[in-house]
Amino acid sequence: MEIVPGIHQVDGVNGNCFIIVRDELTLIDTGMPGNRAKIVKYIQDVLKREPSEIKTIVLTHFHVDHVGDAFDLKELSGAKVAIHEADADYVSGRKTQPVPRGGIGMILKFLMPLFFRSKPVEPDIKLGDGDTIAGLTTIHTPGHTPGSICLFDPASKILFAGDLLRFDGINIKTGPLTLDPGEVKKSINKIAAIDFDIMLSGHGIPLRPDASVKVREFAKSLP
Repeated sequence: MEIVPGIHQVDGVNGNCFIIVRDELTLIDTGMPGNRAKIVKYIQDVLKREPSEIKTIVLTHFHVDHVGDAFDLKELSGAKVAIHEADADYVSGRKTQPVPRGGIGMILKFLMPLFFRSKPVEPDIKLGDGDTIAGLTTIHTPGHTPGSICLFDPASKILFAGDLLRFDGINIKTGPLTLDPGEVKKSINKIAAIDFDIMLSGHGIPLRPDASVKVREFAKSLP
């Protein structure tokens, strides 16, 4: 679906995948493994473009529901894959991905190798806080993962929030399976200082209008 002119969301990929349509195509996250065909179909049937026009794939963090088809889409399109430097070794397979503490973490540690695996992909670009890529400003927002990022598009005043925050249609919530809640709070306060009209997250639906006002109110409510 088209959210605003030139910004699209591919439905049904189990982890939101966004496409920025300009002279080139930029993908933000790729959903769970096995959704490449849906993304390609959307590009061809809805956008009337070709996968070869994908020049950049930006991953907001290393979780499988965001990087699932990055390897296949990179192979298909020749696009460059970008991720924050702190998460780069996890998507390349050089490091074992950390899991949250407690019972959920123990369950995930057992289940991830069986059910939540994606092909390792070598990042071409390692991002840092404040870097610009495909017209987007990188904002390092650790906590959900060490290298979680948000991306701000000044042209559309949209904030791509990854799994830092999500909106379910009623409430703003923090993302699931967070590694460091204290860091998440700091990161929310960081993006609350930015003015944006729409927030697009890795899960849930768009938050609009006046998204930054609502995020600031949410940040004030945190303990």
